[in-house]
Amino acid sequence: MTYKAYIDNIQAKSGKTPEDYRKMAKQRGLEKYGDLLKWLKTECGLGHGHANAIILYIQDPEPAKKKLREDAKAEARA
Repeated sequence: MTYKAYIDNIQAKSGKTPEDYRKMAKQRGLEKYGDLLKWLKTECGLGHGHANAIILYIQDPEPAKKKLREDAKAEARA
């Protein structure tokens, strides 16, 4: 499964974008991996893999956005 597929599944199920999660985490003062993982799994209802996909975006959005663009291009070619 691609990174984009993880993000698409999260958005379809939650109605929230990675940016929405990033803003919510910032409002809660969550930065550390363990704190983010716990919050995403318990309060947001994400599974471990989906939580990790969002954590990647929260902690460093630029590489995550780049991966989303790359996956979208690969999808378009397929």
